[in-house]
Amino acid sequence: MIGCDAKEYRGVAVLPLNKEGEGDFVVLLNCTSVLMVLRSNEMRWRRFQTLSTATCDDLVTFRGRFYALFVNGDVSGFDPHFLELTPLVRLELLNCGWSTSLVPSGDDELFLVEKIIPHNGNALDFARLTLRVCRLDVEAGQWVVVKDIGDCVFIIGDLGTVSCSAKELSDGCGVCVNSILFTYGPGNVTYSYKYEDDLNCWRYSREKRATILSRSPVVALRVER
Repeated sequence: MIGCDAKEYRGVAVLPLNKEGEGDFVVLLNCTSVLMVLRSNEMRWRRFQTLSTATCDDLVTFRGRFYALFVNGDVSGFDPHFLELTPLVRLELLNCGWSTSLVPSGDDELFLVEKIIPHNGNALDFARLTLRVCRLDVEAGQWVVVKDIGDCVFIIGDLGTVSCSAKELSDGCGVCVNSILFTYGPGNVTYSYKYEDDLNCWRYSREKRATILSRSPVVALRVER
């Protein structure tokens, strides 16, 4: 994309300006420190002013609206015409929160996944990493903590997220329902996270190992017991 600084690039989102999905469209580009907007009738980048003073951590589309998540916990939703901006109830990030991701599940639900890594002295204790998962209550405009994402599997990458039904995959492809898999980080081997009722949190599960075969141009995984 012309005008994109690869060093600052964090993602892109596109929405049509009509319900049929044809004709003019709007593009939002997340350059971390600033959001840039491009309208098809102008075909030029302009700086987009948000309601938050923090940098943008994630950007997705859901039910015909853009949703931007900022590093301080602010979340804003706005339509592609930018006539209606809706600041949602601010998510109170935990002190040991490390990173957050927005995950749309079709047009049904919008989730937020937060990595929580406690400190051990002055260092992060990755061995005790857990997740907090929240679902957006659209009517109330607030986040609700959940422990079940149904038959879905969330696959979270460095530059994007995917929610899919494990039942729609061929023989499940070895992935478990109600689980979350990260495809970025050191090494090429990872494991999914599942909710554990006895610990009351999402924890790293060694039940099935996933080997990351490729991260670009598409993510390819091999899941095995």
